[in-house]
Amino acid sequence: MTSPATPPKLDDRDAAIALLRWYVDMGADEAIADEPANRFAPVPAVAAPILPSTPPPPAAPAIAVAPPKALTESPAEAAQSARRLAAGAETVSALAALVAGFDGCGLKRTATNTVFADGNPAAPVMIIGEGPGADEDRLGRPFVGRAGQLLDRMLAAIGLDRQGVHITNVVYWRPPGNRTPTTAEIASCLPFVLRHIALVHPKLLVLAGGTAAAALLPGGQGITRLRGRWFDLAIPGLVDPVPTLPMFHPSFLLRTPERKREAWRDLLALRVRLDELLGQK
Repeated sequence: MTSPATPPKLDDRDAAIALLRWYVDMGADEAIADEPANRFAPVPAVAAPILPSTPPPPAAPAIAVAPPKALTESPAEAAQSARRLAAGAETVSALAALVAGFDGCGLKRTATNTVFADGNPAAPVMIIGEGPGADEDRLGRPFVGRAGQLLDRMLAAIGLDRQGVHITNVVYWRPPGNRTPTTAEIASCLPFVLRHIALVHPKLLVLAGGTAAAALLPGGQGITRLRGRWFDLAIPGLVDPVPTLPMFHPSFLLRTPERKREAWRDLLALRVRLDELLGQK
C-alpha cells in the first residue's frame, strides 16, 4: 500500500489519477504557471524609472467634523430645560420630537437611538420601565428584547397586548453596559415622563421595576416592599391622581423566576382594577 505522503509512480493511467488525487490531498489543487515558483527567493531590486520633476498635487482642503455636542448644562439646568420644553408639548408626537432633540441627558451621547414609546397612546394602561437595553437601542422601541417578550406574555395572560397598553421608560437612551441610570440622568428625563403621562392620561399606571418606582413614587422603598400596592400618583396637568401599581420588572423575573408567582398576583390585581374602571364586572 502506498503511503499518503509518497506520490505513486506513473506506470499507467490509474497511477496518474492516483498522483492527481495525492496532489489535491496535499493542497495543490490549482495550476497557475508552467514552472514552480520559489516564493522564498529574494526579490531582485528594480531601479525606479526617472521621471520629470513635477510639483506635488495640492492637498485636499480639510473638512471639519463636528464632535458630539458637549453637555454645557448642569444636571439642575438640564432638568429645568426639560421642564420648559415638556410644558410646551400638546400632543404625544410633539413630545416625542422634543425628546429626540433634547441634548441635556448625557446618555444620548453613547446611544444609537432615542427610545420614546411603543403601543397605543389611547390605551387605558400605561407601563413605565427603567431604560432601553441593547435590543431597544438598536430598534428604537422599548421592551423588544427578552424582557419585552416576557412582558408580552404577561400581558396576554390577562387579555392585553401592545394595542391595549402604552409603554415607555424613565430614561430614553440606553445606559452604557445596561447599567442603572443615575439620579441626574433620570432627573433630566423626568419632566418629559410626567408630561407624557399627562398627555396619555391613562386610567392605570404600572411602574415596572425599582428604578421606575423610585423615580415616580415618594418614600424611597424598594420594589419588593412596593409591589402589589396601589398608589394614587399626582401628575402635573391632571386634576385627579392616577392609580399606580408597582410591579417587578420582567428582566428581574427572568433572573429570579421564583418571583413570578407574586408577579402573577399583581397582574390579576391589574386586570380586576381595570375591569372595575371600565365598568366590566
